[in-house]
Amino acid sequence: MSAGTPVGLVLARPPRLLGAEPFFLEFIAGIEELLAEHDRSVLLHVVNTHEAEIAAYRRWADNRMVDAVVLVNRTVEDVRPAVLREIGLPAVVAGEPEGDTPAVRTDDVGAVREAVAHLSRLGHRRIARVSGPTALIHTRIRTRALLDSMRSASVEPVMLEGDYSEESGAKLTAKLLERPDPPTAIIYDNDLMGVAGLAAAKELGCDVPRDLSLIAWDDSSMCRLASPPLTTMSLDVHLFGQLVAASLLELVEGGPVTERRCPTATLIPRGTTAPASAG
Repeated sequence: MSAGTPVGLVLARPPRLLGAEPFFLEFIAGIEELLAEHDRSVLLHVVNTHEAEIAAYRRWADNRMVDAVVLVNRTVEDVRPAVLREIGLPAVVAGEPEGDTPAVRTDDVGAVREAVAHLSRLGHRRIARVSGPTALIHTRIRTRALLDSMRSASVEPVMLEGDYSEESGAKLTAKLLERPDPPTAIIYDNDLMGVAGLAAAKELGCDVPRDLSLIAWDDSSMCRLASPPLTTMSLDVHLFGQLVAASLLELVEGGPVTERRCPTATLIPRGTTAPASAG
């Protein structure tokens, strides 16, 4: 395979969400940075469905447009890895591995435990989570880890499924706060839902963090610029992209691919977490 041929990344998500959510922009930047040193680049294609994603893979394989692809957001009963094997398109999975496909893993379990432990130390016993889509494998891993951590900490869990959008963050936060026994803390699966949830809580007259503590996944400038600034679980997304790029380079060169793990996301305490109120 020739140097200079790009690697492919197809994102099956609404384009408006991609523009608003910083995660993938930083992830792609990390991949590009390392690939550029080897005269390669990323061919990015944004689609709305996994069916369209698979169609793109088939076109790329037929026309030899890419040497390999990055597979993101693996789902339960995901057919994409099998399709990639069928058409002979090498892949690196960003996340939990599938079969013998090389992968760069993240430690969602460790990060969840740290988030729950932080809120537990602050006295929170009614903790809610606004998750990403439950079809995603990493969402289910976080859910299991959250339930286990909450059980160990004698915490009452509440789970609502979002879609990573601003709208779902705001809507589900309002729904949680309208409960007869509203949570004293909420964990969001991404920054966009967390920032929207903070705004929704304030509009409902909720004082953050006196009445409600909030933690968002994936630190970003919007979290740091929020008022108050959001406490986050910070994953080095740029490094994640670089690790994926390193695996891609090994893959296209035909050698063994090193097993890689991205460091666990770390808690960055800011202005949205505080001791649970006595009330």
